[in-house]
Amino acid sequence: MPVDHGRPLALVTGANRGIGLEVVRQLVERGCDVLAGARDPAAGRRAATEIDPGGSRVSACPLDIADPASIAAAAAELTERYGRLDILVNNAAISYDPSARAITVDLDGVHTALETNLFGAWRLTQALLPLLRRSPHPRIVNVSSEGGSISQLTGGTPAYSVSKAALNALTRLLAGELREDRFLVNAICPGWTATDMGGGGGRPVAAGAASVVWAALLPDDGPTGGFFRDGRPLPW
Repeated sequence: MPVDHGRPLALVTGANRGIGLEVVRQLVERGCDVLAGARDPAAGRRAATEIDPGGSRVSACPLDIADPASIAAAAAELTERYGRLDILVNNAAISYDPSARAITVDLDGVHTALETNLFGAWRLTQALLPLLRRSPHPRIVNVSSEGGSISQLTGGTPAYSVSKAALNALTRLLAGELREDRFLVNAICPGWTATDMGGGGGRPVAAGAASVVWAALLPDDGPTGGFFRDGRPLPW
């Protein structure tokens, strides 16, 4: 029989460090059980143990979202063990490339960024939709960036910006197609935070993660198909 402790169940990708790790921590504090998705299984186990030494609220989930076989294995494990999913946080991302320019960038690198930042999130969402449909309050949160706001683009970070703009477009499509099924699907910009990808500068990681958790725990009458930071709309 699948495990059901009566608490909302969330999966967070890229959960072994940075914003992902803090999102796991905050979701647990808000009453959720969490699957900490990580490409490196050992790193995922360390993250889970750091937040929940007893192992009753956080479980490591080996997951490389750029690998379709890894996604399929994770979906099968979640189906067998839990039988449902309430919250999916597509947080894993790569290729912040501030020194690159669109006119000269190596397109192989752009393709690699798209495989994780767009197609990885897309494949995982498709694979987990049957489990999310079993939730009374399904939520999908795509961790994006204002760097993917088309109205703000002027040049630079081409791989990252194009991949996040595409993730924003996917957010709108999913929100529209899943609206009648009670899903809330939103894109969240955590802001420039003091993570490895952020270069150690910016605002505290906890503040950026709080934006993501806000979207993950929206009430049923909350927004869908939006782009937010700190609960406030951002330009597309």
